[in-house]
Amino acid sequence: MKTSVPRHPVIESLIYLLRWTGYALVCGGIGGVLGALFAKAIGLAAAAQQGNSWLIFLLPLLGMVIVFLYRAAGEEKNRGTNMVISAVTEKEKVSVPTGFLIFVSTVLSHLGGASVGREGAALQLGGWLGARLGELFRLDEKDRHTAVMCGMAALFAALFGTPVAAAVFCIEVASVGVFYYSALIPCIFSAFLGTGIATLMGVAPEEFILAGVPDLSPANVGLSVVLGLLCAFLAILLVESFHGAEKLAKKYLKNAYVRAFAVGCLIVGLTLLLGTREYTGAGAGLIEKALAGETKAYHFILKLAFTALAIAGGFKGGEIVPTLSIGACFGALFGSLTGYPVSLGAACGMIALFAGATNCPIAALLIAMEMFRGVGLPYFAVTVAMSFILSGYYSLYGSQRFVYSKTKHEQRTQ
Repeated sequence: MKTSVPRHPVIESLIYLLRWTGYALVCGGIGGVLGALFAKAIGLAAAAQQGNSWLIFLLPLLGMVIVFLYRAAGEEKNRGTNMVISAVTEKEKVSVPTGFLIFVSTVLSHLGGASVGREGAALQLGGWLGARLGELFRLDEKDRHTAVMCGMAALFAALFGTPVAAAVFCIEVASVGVFYYSALIPCIFSAFLGTGIATLMGVAPEEFILAGVPDLSPANVGLSVVLGLLCAFLAILLVESFHGAEKLAKKYLKNAYVRAFAVGCLIVGLTLLLGTREYTGAGAGLIEKALAGETKAYHFILKLAFTALAIAGGFKGGEIVPTLSIGACFGALFGSLTGYPVSLGAACGMIALFAGATNCPIAALLIAMEMFRGVGLPYFAVTVAMSFILSGYYSLYGSQRFVYSKTKHEQRTQ
């Protein structure tokens, strides 16, 4: 009887490198093209919404179209981003119709002016791509988990233009306290390739100029600690509001068509009542205003409310950019009230709230480095650490697993 001879670790690593480099090139290449097309489609929809004010009145009907598409595909119980996260940590499959559904429904949501993002949709689209390629390459169960993360990284990077953060986020988000190092090379390679192709196709990376960052001082560090603490509490409010609004809508409006129509009408009514479109769409405009110190005290809470309603109505696109927008407005408000530099407060607020709501502090710091070109990193580090620890075990994603305690060096009993 023959016995297999174990390979030398170096040989094993080289085989791994060659194998996953090949996969990452395919995944990143397709992901970059798909991400660029997705970004352009959303951009056209958002531009149409901004240039034609009457499109907001179509939001209730567009919500019903989204419900119809998911029902027609037999995907009424599709769990979106939670399904993709479970595909990384468990044996859940990313369904075949997910790619088409999330692409079309996100574009329709932006066309109607729903307060949704696009990066959450990118995670679903990327997870779908990774799952399909994993089947095509006949990968085993464990390698398919890596394939899903690889696809997520490619699409997230293509849309956001932050390849390092995208790669780390897609590894970090699934299980808090556990980092899947075996996925690092394929995720990084696919993320950089996805970003490069999307850039060549005209998708500009998300970058902001952060000027006037003060030198470190006890006063500024102390205010950063307070801002991080407040962002942790805001993250809890945000998560509870998003999940709570969705549960209440499903409880009292059991029919999905009625729910989408009613919530869509409520969003239209509130928009007309307030007389502004600032709270519709992803919220990139509010981020720019916050960084320029032009936001109002109530901007962050109204943006939170509009996003909670959009989620409750079943509109698609994800919560990441709205979360960044809410954090930026809150941070700018904090700066205006305390004397903390307003632009720095807005920047730290958006990154800290992201860290608190997603429980991904390393990815949050990398997003800050890539978005703000490494400026203000000590302040980001303080606010992110505070928000991550003090936000407890709340999460935007119900499928996210808290494997290790945030406060003790031990595994956490779920």
